[in-house]
Amino acid sequence: MLGSTNIKSKYLSTRVSQCELLAEQSTCPRRKIAAMLIDPETNSIVADGYNGPPRGAGSLCGETDCLRETMHVKSGTSLEIGCHHAEMNCILNAARQGNKTSGRVMIVTAEPCLMCAKAIHHAGISAVYLVEGGYSGAIRTGVEYLRQNGVEVVKY
Repeated sequence: MLGSTNIKSKYLSTRVSQCELLAEQSTCPRRKIAAMLIDPETNSIVADGYNGPPRGAGSLCGETDCLRETMHVKSGTSLEIGCHHAEMNCILNAARQGNKTSGRVMIVTAEPCLMCAKAIHHAGISAVYLVEGGYSGAIRTGVEYLRQNGVEVVKY
């Protein structure tokens, strides 16, 4: 790991554990995913997020039902249907709090979809640590997009 994307291993293992614990806050019946934005200079958490319904809405993406379940949406397809993704929530939580995202590092418990990969790249996030054993969708274009656009991807 190079330069500003390097997080000291003792902090990284703690942040990964925290991210895995945060994923348990998700109400999604299909899978629980979390993301954390880390300042690599201070190793502190800038923002976090997990997959779930819109802020202030019901407990699931369809208020009381999982839309992907009720509509029988195959995993890895029709990403516009369902909850907000953890990576997107994390980036938007940083924006809501007035925290910068550029030069930060993201830890995520699943491979980002293409939509989230685009948001990560355009937010200026310099590296993404993927927690080993996290969900890997059928369409792996998110990781490819990140790598093609200069975002370091590290399997943890």
